[in-house]
Amino acid sequence: MKTIDQSILDTLAEYDSATVQNAGILVRGYVHADDDYTDPSIQEYISPGAKPAVGYALTSTWTPITGSDSSGYVRTDYFDSIAKANFPVIVVQQDIDKPSNRGAIIGDGMAYQMKALGAVGALIEGNVRDVPGIADAGLPLWGTGRVPGHGPFNMIEHEISVTVASLRIHPGDILVCDADGATRVSVDEAADIAKMCAEVRAKEGGLHRFFSVPDFTLDNWAEWKAKS
Repeated sequence: MKTIDQSILDTLAEYDSATVQNAGILVRGYVHADDDYTDPSIQEYISPGAKPAVGYALTSTWTPITGSDSSGYVRTDYFDSIAKANFPVIVVQQDIDKPSNRGAIIGDGMAYQMKALGAVGALIEGNVRDVPGIADAGLPLWGTGRVPGHGPFNMIEHEISVTVASLRIHPGDILVCDADGATRVSVDEAADIAKMCAEVRAKEGGLHRFFSVPDFTLDNWAEWKAKS
């Protein structure tokens, strides 16, 4: 998996997911939303705190109900890949059961293991459970639903492309996750996007200051339009 200097991830973590998305537009233009950010179905269940959770996507598919053939993979294979990463990981799980989104594909036991092995967040296309326990484990969590149980439980495959809340995620993509959802950043564009975030923030700051002046008037509005 291709990685970049940790300082670039640290810079991305200084900005929210929306600022990072805006910076991405300045770097490479608009792309399809499904290659850019999650849709409204994603919910933040456990906040990462003041800064977003930023890490490399470690992807996997799961079946919580039918007990489908896992093609020789076991759950510990996935946990091994977290442990061996030596960089911050966002665990990304997709429920591919038929029907999907009936059982939970992450709970507090898994969260404790993932956090201990180096995960800095979990982004789930499917249901979560044991949310208070996951909070106790300290793993920031996003998911598309919540239920109390599951049936026969298998990991099917890992380190493959998946879809979470309409966002197509490939192994090793950088994810910036906060209360708005997740923005995807390709590794090859990450350094340029991280630099461009400062320009986005400066431009927005100027707008906020201009429109915060006391007794804002129509003359002020005309001034803004003239220079925009």
